[in-house]
Amino acid sequence: MEQITIKEVARLCGVGVSTVSRAINNHPDINEETRRKVMETIEKYNYVPNNSARNLKRSESNTIAVLIKGISNPFFGDMIRILERETNENNYTFVLQHVEEFEDEVDVALRIEKEKRLKGVVFLGGVTNRTDEKLRQLSVPFVLSTADAADMGDEYPSVSVDNEKESRKMVDYLCKCGHKRIALLTSVKADASVGMLRQRGYQEALQAHGIAYDDGLVRWTPDDLETFSMESGYRLTKDLLESGEEFTCIYAISDRMAIGACKALFDAGKRIPADCSVTGFDGLDMAFYYEPSITTIRQPRREMAEATIRLLFDLIKEKQVKSRLIFDGELMVGTSTACTPAHTNTK
Repeated sequence: MEQITIKEVARLCGVGVSTVSRAINNHPDINEETRRKVMETIEKYNYVPNNSARNLKRSESNTIAVLIKGISNPFFGDMIRILERETNENNYTFVLQHVEEFEDEVDVALRIEKEKRLKGVVFLGGVTNRTDEKLRQLSVPFVLSTADAADMGDEYPSVSVDNEKESRKMVDYLCKCGHKRIALLTSVKADASVGMLRQRGYQEALQAHGIAYDDGLVRWTPDDLETFSMESGYRLTKDLLESGEEFTCIYAISDRMAIGACKALFDAGKRIPADCSVTGFDGLDMAFYYEPSITTIRQPRREMAEATIRLLFDLIKEKQVKSRLIFDGELMVGTSTACTPAHTNTK
């Protein structure tokens, strides 16, 4: 789909181009009803103001943009450093763009593609509300990194672990330890990527062990909290404890959420793992050094970052590539988990 022009926005609104410009720039010399009509039209037709028009005669940009949701998440620290280093070493300019929780990553990418005349884009983190229609509007190569594109076939380039399989691996381990009441702390309900796939793996593992899925043991991150955060893990666990649901283990879909869960359990006078086991996902350094050390799935994030930027460069150079790269995770057993007493006694 071609981008709509400012002239077309003006025609649709029945105003002049200068009026559209004043509305975009929040100029005081325009009435509120006209401003609202212009802004609604811009949103409906996904118009992106071209702030780079004055630069159209300049040489083509060599800028790579990395869009990241959850910039405070330490999981992305090493990846960002590698992406920046490799970008600069290949004589490209590196731009890091933070995306707010409520923002649509693809909308942000469409805007900065035109503003900065990008050469390529990396979506770092889950692209939760992506649509084929929007992604097809991007006119430059892009890679979904750490965002599993399992439900999108091989059409969209991606680098990730198999979140569904790795989540199944974690819950399978817990079931083999005798746990049958395994609570799940997951992301927002709108998460159609990482959160959905890890929940799906959780359900599949329970089914494989003949354990009925219980929606009462699942806690979703509310919209007012940062996804995958310690605060989210703490609040969801506190809610779980107050609900009166019985559980012997908590599986949090990130290490930070797992650490938040531990804090809530400790505050409630619980012992880990004697009263409740806790597991995470990601393999962060903090999970290893935390006490008790968190049982987790380690993602090879450095290798994934290197593969991401190589794939993007190959796409820019129009090379034939394998578009969906899947890395194996590793189950790292810490001291935050133990087998149930009944299971231990049967050995």
